[in-house]
Amino acid sequence: MKISGVDIRPGNIIEYEGGIWKVTKIQHTQPGKGGAYMQVEAKNLIDGRKLNNRFRSADTVEKVRLDTKDFQYLYAEGDDLVFMDKDTYEQINISKDVVGEAADFLQDGMEVVLELWEERPISVELPEQIEATIVEADAVVKGQTASSSYKPAILDNGVRVMVPPHITSGTRIVVNVYDREYVRRAD
Repeated sequence: MKISGVDIRPGNIIEYEGGIWKVTKIQHTQPGKGGAYMQVEAKNLIDGRKLNNRFRSADTVEKVRLDTKDFQYLYAEGDDLVFMDKDTYEQINISKDVVGEAADFLQDGMEVVLELWEERPISVELPEQIEATIVEADAVVKGQTASSSYKPAILDNGVRVMVPPHITSGTRIVVNVYDREYVRRAD
């Protein structure tokens, strides 16, 4: 679907100069002389390049709709992660770079959503929160209050998070995958 350059919004996926770009930031500018334009910052979903470009209202770009499909994470193989299509049981390898830092939270059998463009994986979406076990937590320093103090702890997947002082080693907690923050104790 073609859209005008001034109709571009953050989060839109656009096709521009042969690449697929996710719009991260926009700024509408109307100078004293000349026509208005949209200053657009975007990131290439395939190779990670950044784009900073001006689009006038007369410019048109192709807005892309990505297909989503349910997959299951199986295992890591070198720098690749292996996922299985839940419908066809076909396995595919995806680079860890596509998943990003969230790859640290992948667990065997975890259900994820892959965004595909022309049958090519563009991104992997994990569940917002996961449960993990604390394997190492610093001791509580006497005099700390429970109101605003946090201490570092290491999860069973090696990720370091800040937790309240009452959390000890062996405790199961819920962690937000994308900001790597403690949410609550697991039920």
